[in-house]
Amino acid sequence: MTPNRIDTLADARFVKLYDLVYEDGVNGSGKPYHYFEASRRDAEDLLAIKSDEELMRVIPDATSICLVLVVEDDEPRIAMFHEFRYPTGQYVLAIPSGLIDERDLAEDDPLVSATVREIFEETGIRVGEGDSVSVVNPLLFCTPGLTDESTALMCVVVHRKDRASIRAELTQDGAEDSELFDGFDLLTRDEAWRIIRKGRDARGRFYPMVAWTALMWFATDQWKI
Repeated sequence: MTPNRIDTLADARFVKLYDLVYEDGVNGSGKPYHYFEASRRDAEDLLAIKSDEELMRVIPDATSICLVLVVEDDEPRIAMFHEFRYPTGQYVLAIPSGLIDERDLAEDDPLVSATVREIFEETGIRVGEGDSVSVVNPLLFCTPGLTDESTALMCVVVHRKDRASIRAELTQDGAEDSELFDGFDLLTRDEAWRIIRKGRDARGRFYPMVAWTALMWFATDQWKI
C-alpha cells in the first residue's frame, strides 16, 4: 500500500511535513485515508513510495556511533556526552551522531565517512589506522509512527596508550550551528549497566533510545565480537 498523493504542508531546512493520502483507506474501506509524516527527505524520495527493492538500497539519513575507548592502563569505556536537545528542553545523554551529507555520499563508504567525521567534530578524537570501524546495523528507523528518518548504528573502537592521551584529545570545539554540549561521560561497563537498569543517566535524566542501544552494545561486550 503506497500513497497516490503527497501534499507538502511545511518545508523547513531540516524537516518537512507531508500529508500522505491513501485512496484505499484503512482495511480496504475505499475511503481516502490521510497520514501525517515528518521527514528530512523531499517528496519524491520518501520511503513510503519506494518499492521493496529500492528500500534495500536506501542510505540512512544519519549515523549513530557506539564509541569505545581502549587504553593500556584502564578498563574499556564508552564515550558519551550531554547534548542539548531542543524538543526535550534539556541536556540528554548522547553518543556521537549526525546526518550523512554530500561529502560523505561522494566517498566509497558514506557510513564510514560520516562516522569518522562526526566523531572528530563531536569528540575531537581522530580515528586512525590502529582503530576499527564496523557497521552494527546499516539502517534503523528512529520513530516510524511519526517519521521515515533512519540511522545506521556503528561501532568504533579507538586504542590509546593511557587515559591522559584520551583526555588530551577530547574537545567539542567542532560543534556546528545549534549544537550545544555539556561535558563527557567516559563510562565503564558497570557504570553503563547502572544507567541501563535505572532508566536515567547519572544526572537523573531520561535519555534517547539510541543511547540505550549503544549502552547495551557496550555493556554486553558485543563490541568485542
